[in-house]
Amino acid sequence: MAMNIHSISRASERRPMSLTVKSLVRSRVVFVDLLDISEGGCKIKAKAGFAEVGDRVTMKVNGINAPLGLIAWVEGSTAGVAFEGAMHPAVIDFLCAQQDERDSGPRLRRIA
Repeated sequence: MAMNIHSISRASERRPMSLTVKSLVRSRVVFVDLLDISEGGCKIKAKAGFAEVGDRVTMKVNGINAPLGLIAWVEGSTAGVAFEGAMHPAVIDFLCAQQDERDSGPRLRRIA
């Protein structure tokens, strides 16, 4: 059976994110919005034309270096990044937990 790009299932679950991340595309610093992340890649958004398919991308997410990535697809201002290595699931859990803490705002405590 012949395989095409549409018959390949995603190897890992994508987790929604909402972070602005400093990245390097074509040796230029670009601030991108990280829309989701998985062990094998992520979806990012920036100004239209910020990247082309095949561009190498490096990103630092909350102080953690993501694996080197390649732009797999571009649609307008959104692009998919395929990591060359895998991002460890524990790192993704950590990033998601940090985001959940930020999103929930100040915690209310009951005073006994």
